[in-house]
Amino acid sequence: MSINQSLSSSNIDIFRKATKSTALDQVKTSASDQGFVVGVSLLAGHERRIFHANHAISHDFSENAIYIRDLSDNYKADLSTPFDFMLFQISPSSLAKIAEDADVSGVTLLTTETASKDIVLANLARALLPALQRPEEANALFVDQMTTAIGTYLVQRYGGRPVPAVTRTPLLSRAHEQMAKSILLEHLEGEVSIADVAEACNLSRGYFIRAFRESTGMTPYQWLLNQRIDRARQLIRASNAPLAEIAVACGFADQSHFTRVFSTVVGTTPGTWRRNV
Repeated sequence: MSINQSLSSSNIDIFRKATKSTALDQVKTSASDQGFVVGVSLLAGHERRIFHANHAISHDFSENAIYIRDLSDNYKADLSTPFDFMLFQISPSSLAKIAEDADVSGVTLLTTETASKDIVLANLARALLPALQRPEEANALFVDQMTTAIGTYLVQRYGGRPVPAVTRTPLLSRAHEQMAKSILLEHLEGEVSIADVAEACNLSRGYFIRAFRESTGMTPYQWLLNQRIDRARQLIRASNAPLAEIAVACGFADQSHFTRVFSTVVGTTPGTWRRNV
């Protein structure tokens, strides 16, 4: 493999596997109870011939093409060209939990797909590429939030159940909102999962995310980024500390990451803001 990366979240295991080799072989896996695997092709031009009970079908994977495999079925395929896939593995218990949090009751499986294009899923998957490249610096809250979005999309799009009508807009109580914000501020670097914060509020993860967004106008991750920027502005006003030190003190991976986020939120770079202040 030219790329072999992995990352775990609360409910979904994430992988990126790629090869530039053209000397590929046959892939064969036996049936298991490990759930489902969802693949997203990051490159065009991959071909594979998949064997079924009485026939075989060749498939061409374009960029942003996906597949969904039920791991309870035997699988055999001939791979003949280079590939670059992001993979999401979801256990049966995780799928049930994701469906429950997404208010899509009764979903226990995903419909199988092969080489069909899904731009939405591909864009969600690509947002996790930096985390896969540098897992030791991956923001746990961001990864958890993105895999929640991916899981919710999968059960709604491929779970075979209609999305129920929304009967009310979920809101956090004042006590829950204060508790959630307090926990997030205690972990300014983002090393806390949405599941942990939701559990502290005695709420499901899916309900908590929706209720937090409705109550504050932002997702938990967006709210935490804004708090980091507010903290950074306080430090810039009150000290002459180098921006690199301020970046680390406010939970950013490095000064470059800090500058990108600061510029997006404030509209100018930290250096320019400091000079103007």
